[in-house]
Order: sequence, then structure tokens, then C-alpha cells
Amino acid sequence: MNKYRISLFPFFTLLLFTYISAQTRTANDTTIVFTPSNPNLIQEQNYNPTVHIWGFDLLLSNNGFGLGAFYKHDVNDELSIVINLAISDVKDDAEVEQYDYYGQSYIPNKKNRLLLIPLIISAQYRLFKDDIVDNLRPYITAGIGPTMIYVSPYLSDRISYDFFGYPYREKIDFFTSLKYGSPRYTVGGFIGAGVYFGMNQGTVSGLSVKYFLAPFPSGIEVMEGGYMKSFGGLFIMLTFGGLF
Repeated sequence: MNKYRISLFPFFTLLLFTYISAQTRTANDTTIVFTPSNPNLIQEQNYNPTVHIWGFDLLLSNNGFGLGAFYKHDVNDELSIVINLAISDVKDDAEVEQYDYYGQSYIPNKKNRLLLIPLIISAQYRLFKDDIVDNLRPYITAGIGPTMIYVSPYLSDRISYDFFGYPYREKIDFFTSLKYGSPRYTVGGFIGAGVYFGMNQGTVSGLSVKYFLAPFPSGIEVMEGGYMKSFGGLFIMLTFGGLF
């Protein structure tokens, strides 16, 4: 009987080992490894940030309103190169608008109209890139470039007479006076600061303050006998643009 028990021991030992091995193989078989039939199904996508921006500016200064257009190229996350073209009115501090008895406005002693048209290449440097979220991007900027001052006559050379017989020269309307104007050239530049709003996707908008200066040493006559030798001043600019 003891011999019979001893002979069955190896059999039960082998049976137990087989059972444990089967359980182990069964547990491993529950793991499913997915291999896509198309190797290109999962691909890495490279992020290419937009580096070109174009748009327009609305300018506000003590001379009134102006318009501008710009192209902006992002060199990297902090530095950008911008090309601006703008046009704005120029006024002398001595100008005082009045009205005659016909209800027409005029400026006594004004001789010429002036338009300021700068073409400026500037650099923008973004501030606090790692400290402020992307939907608020402050920057400082400075630029320089050729500047045209277009001079057109304010009054006609023809002498007219009013109802009471007094002589006067008629005022030329703005668009007609442009035909008789001529350009003058100098170099201008600005320094300033601003901020862009919103996420850097699709469109861009911003607000900036710039001080622009265009010297003209020989001077340009705006009022009778009065010559302006520097043009520009403080500008507030609203920027709207698109990315591509």
C-alpha cells in the first residue's frame, strides 16, 4: 500500500505542475496587442507656427485721424520685423477753424495743407514671454525710414469778392488741392510700446502708443509766414490683422 502511494506521488506532482502552467498561459493569452494594418495610420505632426501677419492700423493724434497698413514677420518667439505705411494729416498749433456768414468753414491765414506719409521698418521685441499667457502679448518697438510730406495749397490764387465787395481767395477743397501739390522728403522714426490681444490664431488685434518724429530743417510753410520744422507727435494706434 505504501509502495502504491509512493508511485502515485510523482503523477500528482506532474499533474499539479501542468495545471499551474496552463493557468499561466491562459492569463498571458488575455493580452491583446493591436498592430494597425496601415503603418502610416499614426503619424507625428509637426507644429509650424504662423510667422506672417498683415493688416491695417487706425491712427489717432492731436492732428486727427489717420490710416495705415503693415506687414509683420516673426523672426522667433520674441523678435519681429514690421513694415508700416501710414498717412495722416498735419496741422499747425496756430490753426483755428472759423465759419463765414455762408456757413462755410475756413482757417484764417492758412496757406498749405500737409499730409505725412512715412514708410517705416521697425523691430518689435516681445516682453515677459514666459510670464504672461499668450492672449496678452506686450512689446516694445522702434523704427526708422523715409518719410514723405505732401504739400498742397489751401487757397486758390484767384481773387474773388464777397457780397460787400471785399477781396478774398477761395478755399480749395481737399481732393482738388492734391492735384496742385508736391512732395517733400525726409527721414522719420518712432519709439513706442503696445500689446496684442487674443490667441495667436487666425486674427490679431492690438493697441499701441508711439512717438513719431520727422525733422525738416528748412521748414515748410503751413500758416502765412509760419514754418514747421518737425512733424509727428504722439500717436495712439489700433491694429487689426490676419495671419497666413
